Amino acid sequence: MFAVVETGGKQYKVVEQDIIFVEKLNANEGDEIVFDRVVALSNDAGFKVGTPVVDGAKVTAKVLKNGKGPKIYVLKYKAKKNEKKKIGHRQPYTKVQILSIQG
Repeated sequence: MFAVVETGGKQYKVVEQDIIFVEKLNANEGDEIVFDRVVALSNDAGFKVGTPVVDGAKVTAKVLKNGKGPKIYVLKYKAKKNEKKKIGHRQPYTKVQILSIQG
C-alpha cells in the first residue's frame, strides 16, 4: 500500500514507516500531522487517482525533526565592474515519519 501526497508544492510517494524530508512545516518535534492532499492511493482494492485529490484519503505522520540542509554557496559576479558577492543559503526542512495511510 502506498500513497502520493502533496505538500510544499512537491509530491512524495510514501509507504508506512517511511522517513521523508519535506519543506518546513509549522509543527514542533513530536507532533502528529495529517496530509489530506492525497493525489493517488494504491491498496488491496486497487489504484485510485484523485481529481485533483482522492476523497476521504489521508496520511498521518509524526514530526521527527526540524532542521536546515547543507549550505549552498552562490556567487554573484558582474564582469568589468570589479563587483562580486558570495552568498550562502541553508534550506529549512522538516523530517517526518509516516505512521498510517487511510483511504
